[in-house]
Amino acid sequence: MKLLKYVLGFITFIGGVFALSASSKKKGKQEFDTKVKENEEKVKIVQVKTSQVEKEKKETKKQVSKAKKKTTSTKKQVKDISSAEKTVDNFEKKYRKRGRPKKNT
Repeated sequence: MKLLKYVLGFITFIGGVFALSASSKKKGKQEFDTKVKENEEKVKIVQVKTSQVEKEKKETKKQVSKAKKKTTSTKKQVKDISSAEKTVDNFEKKYRKRGRPKKNT
């Protein structure tokens, strides 16, 4: 009888160990699942933000290209004044009085 009690006690001890290990695995799995869900939510939030940033990037690129077009068109419209400056310098050299100080620009 005593031997039967020891064997039965040993079997219950092993069963208890298996039960504890199974319950701890379930907790670990539940924690893992919750962390995975949280990470998936964070990934979705980041994806939304990146899509917004990409839209803003496209808009800014359009604005920059428009600004470049405007500057190139205004540069085309601006006339070169170097020949006029040369003419003024030549005129001043010829007709300006010698004692008078030069004009500062």
